[in-house]
Amino acid sequence: MAEQHGHRPLDHFAVGGEAYRRSSGPRQAVIEQFEIFIGFVGFWAFILLVVTVWLEVTGQPALWWALGLAGSLVAIGGLWALRRRVLRGNTHDAEH
Repeated sequence: MAEQHGHRPLDHFAVGGEAYRRSSGPRQAVIEQFEIFIGFVGFWAFILLVVTVWLEVTGQPALWWALGLAGSLVAIGGLWALRRRVLRGNTHDAEH
């Protein structure tokens, strides 16, 4: 295996990437909770996608289902951004 950044061999099966592995234990636990919640919302987004497509194909009204799908995708995007902020350790309190 080739060295990555000069300190550790590249492991394609490692979880979370280099920033995750450098994080403290409590921060890793918070990130894992974000990932679980993202997976939960993602599951329901998939269900909403299937229902929306089915309703559109059968010619039934699907507006509210599609809006629910859009809301869940926005929630996943927000959770992902928040997870990245926690992973990087960016807080406004630390700057003051």
